Amino acid sequence: MSEYRRLIRTTAILCGILGASVLYSADFSHYRGLQFGMNLSDAAKQAGTIVADAKLVHLRPALIQEMEWQPRQSFLPGPGNTDPVQQGLMCFFNDELYRIIVTYNRYRIEGMSADDMIEGISAIYGPASRPTAEIAYHSNYGEVAKVLARWEDSEYSYNLVRTGDQSSFAIVLYSKRLDVLAQAAIVEAARLDVKEAPQREIEKQKDQAETERLVLEKARSENKPNFRP
Repeated sequence: MSEYRRLIRTTAILCGILGASVLYSADFSHYRGLQFGMNLSDAAKQAGTIVADAKLVHLRPALIQEMEWQPRQSFLPGPGNTDPVQQGLMCFFNDELYRIIVTYNRYRIEGMSADDMIEGISAIYGPASRPTAEIAYHSNYGEVAKVLARWEDSEYSYNLVRTGDQSSFAIVLYSKRLDVLAQAAIVEAARLDVKEAPQREIEKQKDQAETERLVLEKARSENKPNFRP
């Protein structure tokens, strides 16, 4: 591939890193038509999913839900170009979108370094900070990820990280106000889970014993009248 063609291809990918919706605006409150604070139903319509696909994470002390989505069509210019986004995850706090996690297809950003990603995103959002920080990023490989770069304003924060297996990149976007509330609720939910675990185990054992009793009672009612010594 010539250097010129390589430059054109890299530029196209970089322009698509954060989606068509942000090419014309540096408004941190929006991502591909998704707006922080929107309810689950509206977000599902925008993302091309259905409300029934939402996963319940916590019910108390606040309702925490998650919904996965995938890009519906290519938006990059030129033949053969495809969306670099592999999948996304929307997170809701009491029916308000507070966090979006976008994971990029490793093959569609192949060869791109962290600096390349940062350069592409900075072309839209301005210079990035590089804090020494970690962010909640749940995966099979851990619960947090190192922040490679950050773009933010007073209300929203965008954070570039490596995926858990280090094979690609992801960006974690969130509303600062809602994220604080959601993270506090998640911590409290975990505390309540631990506190209530013994009682739940007792209730589980009672339910199991009752189920077994009913099964035996049904068998007895069927077998006793037909018993012949």
